[in-house]
Amino acid sequence: MSGLINYVSCGVLWLGLAVKAPDLARHWRDPYLRAICAVLALAGLCFLLGAPPTVGAVNRLSGIPNLAAPLTYASITAYSATSQLLVVYWRGGPSVQRTARRWIVAYALVLIGIAVMFALGDAPVERRTDLDTYYATTPFLAEMIVLYLAGHLAAAGITTVSSLRWARQVDGRLRVGLIMLGTGALCSAGYSVSKLIAVIARWCGADWSRLGTTASPVAAGLGALLTVTGILVPLAWPRVTEWQRSRRAYARLKPLERELDELLTRRSLRLPRPRWATPATRLVWLQTSIHNALGHLADYFDRDLYEEVHESALRDTGDAGRAESVAWAAVVTAALEAERHRERPLEPCDEIDLLPIRSPGPATLVGIADALATSTPVVSARVHGTTTPTGTA
Repeated sequence: MSGLINYVSCGVLWLGLAVKAPDLARHWRDPYLRAICAVLALAGLCFLLGAPPTVGAVNRLSGIPNLAAPLTYASITAYSATSQLLVVYWRGGPSVQRTARRWIVAYALVLIGIAVMFALGDAPVERRTDLDTYYATTPFLAEMIVLYLAGHLAAAGITTVSSLRWARQVDGRLRVGLIMLGTGALCSAGYSVSKLIAVIARWCGADWSRLGTTASPVAAGLGALLTVTGILVPLAWPRVTEWQRSRRAYARLKPLERELDELLTRRSLRLPRPRWATPATRLVWLQTSIHNALGHLADYFDRDLYEEVHESALRDTGDAGRAESVAWAAVVTAALEAERHRERPLEPCDEIDLLPIRSPGPATLVGIADALATSTPVVSARVHGTTTPTGTA
């Protein structure tokens, strides 16, 4: 089980990166999009490099004891910087580029410092999980450890304050995302705080290494999860909202599909059902099948019946949209009845006045389905001069 949580977390984060990669390829000049992808990539890299099996593999393949440590510290530092850069680009403003450059320069210096301190220090004994406390009193390595922890804590603290302060000024999905981002950054700060406490305890002669090997990974994992979720919420919210809207529309169209089911089956008008489709795709499939049926019925649509029922429903309800839906429901019901008893469409004549509107729009389709689900529309279809009642209001 050693490292399993790290690898699972890395996989989830890089899956999110794979989802955003096509957008980055199309809009690679967008600094905001680059920052999002960098956060996802570096967060996953932190988990990957921090897994004990990966630590052992890096050290063994490189032939340098504990080389995995500065690589992990560098990825954590870069992740901290990109998280703050993301907030900067997210908020925007006239000084966004200057602020971003300052953060990049500051953390570039931190990365250089980590590399230099490790090169000057001496770490001959491999430590896969507790290097921070084991080498807390070793010259240069102690400075390297404090440098990366201080850099991480500074970025996490500033991200927390700026995100939560900004969240008070906005609402909706942006506020939810900022609250989660700020909370995630606060949890991430717990990683560096627990590590620093263990290091300070080592300076004082105590052994609190378990604090750095148990509490800090939990804080880091929870912080990364909340941070990435906070980043993705504003991006995914519109799509989720669209899917919910599509699901509701799909459910409301079912009464109309049931009304047309016999015709759709008998005339093979229903398209093959898409597999593994999004709610929006399923809705388009259903609308297309319904339009196929209505197109087949178009020559049976009676305008006089439409106007008669429309006027009656408008008087009763005072709602023009409702009246249109009820009138269409009556026309469709009458057309289905007429089509069942005739092998070929009606021929236009003086007594038949066909509807000039060949197909209702998506909103009207939902209204027709609602009318069919809540009432039986008044239908009085004239077929070659005869009246065929098929329902009552």
